[in-house]
Amino acid sequence: MRRTRGDTSAAKPVSGRDGTAGRDPSRQARSSKPEPPQIAQKAKIPLSEASGWAPLHELAPGLHLVATPIGNLGDITLRGLWVLRNVDRILCEDTRVTARLLAHYGIDKPLQPYHDHNAERVRPGIIEALRRGEKLALVSDAGTPLVSDPGYKLVRAALAEGLAVTAAPGPSAALTALTLSGLPPDTFLFAGFLPPRPAARRRTLEQWRRLEATLIVFEGPSRLAASLADMAAVLGDRDAAVARELTKRHEEVRRDTLAALGEHYRTAGPPRGEVVIVIGPPAAKAAVSVDIDAVLRQRLRQQSLRDAVAELAEETGLGRQVLYRRALALQQEGS
Repeated sequence: MRRTRGDTSAAKPVSGRDGTAGRDPSRQARSSKPEPPQIAQKAKIPLSEASGWAPLHELAPGLHLVATPIGNLGDITLRGLWVLRNVDRILCEDTRVTARLLAHYGIDKPLQPYHDHNAERVRPGIIEALRRGEKLALVSDAGTPLVSDPGYKLVRAALAEGLAVTAAPGPSAALTALTLSGLPPDTFLFAGFLPPRPAARRRTLEQWRRLEATLIVFEGPSRLAASLADMAAVLGDRDAAVARELTKRHEEVRRDTLAALGEHYRTAGPPRGEVVIVIGPPAAKAAVSVDIDAVLRQRLRQQSLRDAVAELAEETGLGRQVLYRRALALQQEGS
């Protein structure tokens, strides 16, 4: 996702069933001692030295994937800064965005655009530089590289050549929204951006309707209300959360059902900032007390084994494997 201006420090609460505005989640009482970044800026020494953290080795040649802040510039890691200080070049989506980050931390490195429009053309040159032993960093405008940018193909090409690829992990809008949503985080699917056209969007949602997992998607503010309405129609009116301006001053997480959230943004209009939608898994179905053998026998006379099992599993909440084995046994008894 793209970074927009403004860092988190404090915010006013928002209205709604459950809207929380962005006070810095890790905000603590101000220390009597200056923070390491302040020391580094005043003394003009590397942040790693000022913080007491320093690697015991030089940066190795290869491709380094560096996660950058999704809003609050303080969220970049010490290791990420060390990598950016020590590479030969930095590959980025938008040189203007990355230049602002580097300027904030006093880093002066050559920047090379690498984005959807030039990736095919410049990738061979990047691979050749890696073969020569260069140290290259890959960043996206905000967050973890490859999540929503063309870095995946570069990593695949580097791995195919046996070249070193490593990562300095850090911020991720998808995981930040998931942890703030209050929805089950144990099993989830990140689905990126939904198709912009309604028909294609509904077809995409349909394939996840029965998936027993929390869904995470990115969406543009102008399509938010329509997407939420489609989600409620296709997935059912599940619990959900809309997170925007994550880690920034006006961070907001609004929690409600899909239908209620869709109605809110339909009447309120498109919100400002980047948006992440988190959708809860389907509600567990209570097992229905029925004569399974009798129902299976009746349906097997009219349907294929696969269809009969799928429909009965949907209606009763019973496991497909259990129903499949019983239906197979009934077929064999009748033959």
